[in-house]
Amino acid sequence: MKLVTAYIQPDRLHDVKKALFECEIRKMSITNALGCGQQGGYVESYRGAEVEVNLLKKVRIDIGVNDEFVDRCVEAIIKGARSGNIGDGKIFVSPLEKCIRIRTGETGSAAIG
Repeated sequence: MKLVTAYIQPDRLHDVKKALFECEIRKMSITNALGCGQQGGYVESYRGAEVEVNLLKKVRIDIGVNDEFVDRCVEAIIKGARSGNIGDGKIFVSPLEKCIRIRTGETGSAAIG
């Protein structure tokens, strides 16, 4: 089991979800996040004062998957999120030690579904 965590541009969320659904991956957790990477942010003027904005809006997607779904999950996220510009995002794949479905008490791969 693996935990796939992706940070993407908010406007690419619909495309990423569509690509994941096509790969039969429907269980995910989505959170709004702030962050910056290579793009570093930007400067804007607010009521005559210049404000440096270095934390940009991102969307975090967490998906617990069984090992046979890891590659197709990563490929679907890339397919939906890639624009070719700086700031497209990052994907992290981590080992998932344990998973428990609260409703049934199932554990491991059966709990992920």
